[in-house]
Amino acid sequence: MYLCRVAKISKLYIVPTPIGNLEDITLRALHILKEVDLILAEDTRTSSVLLRHYQVHTPMQSHHKFNEHKSVEAIAKKIETGCCVALISDAGTPSISDPGFLLVRTCLERGVAVECLPGATALIPALVNSGFPADRFVFEGFLPVKKGRQKKFKFLADEERTMIFYESPHRLVKTLLDLALFLGSERSVCVCRELSKKFEEHRRGSLSELAVWYRAHPPKGEIVIVVKGKE
Repeated sequence: MYLCRVAKISKLYIVPTPIGNLEDITLRALHILKEVDLILAEDTRTSSVLLRHYQVHTPMQSHHKFNEHKSVEAIAKKIETGCCVALISDAGTPSISDPGFLLVRTCLERGVAVECLPGATALIPALVNSGFPADRFVFEGFLPVKKGRQKKFKFLADEERTMIFYESPHRLVKTLLDLALFLGSERSVCVCRELSKKFEEHRRGSLSELAVWYRAHPPKGEIVIVVKGKE
């Protein structure tokens, strides 16, 4: 069995964590988290719940979007001196709409080994559950809140691939209405909420229908919007 510390190879491990159900972590991910010298966590309070559940006692350090610009060089240097480091986010795969890209880029530029484990991410279950074509798709992450928002919608109006977005509950209705305005009110959409959790929900319909529904039923939790491409 592969062991980071036994192999004596210092590197950065990108380790996906469950997006909801704690059982969705891989055996390999748990093994790496127990064997590395340091875990970088987006929110140590959130990650401690997962680590305590699986009796992972590795030291943690905060690494999030507000401090990563200042800390990436020091972390890369730490790995260069022989330290094994794992990066996790609050949920899902680091660097996918979460911190991680800057650290990975810095490590690669300095010749530091990087290894990304396969694992949980919200966009793929949402895409498959939508029932829309999954052979070709585009992931847009979070849409611009203000600057560049209209430009982004105009650009996507003629997109023929299935489109996937992340969105916060309080902006869901506005985003559905904006999509309806630029893509057409009858465009098919699937709103996926609380994936892998107790109240998981997949609601399908047109953009205008779901805007009306969620205006009357304000949503909670993590949300993925999957929009059918232009025919």
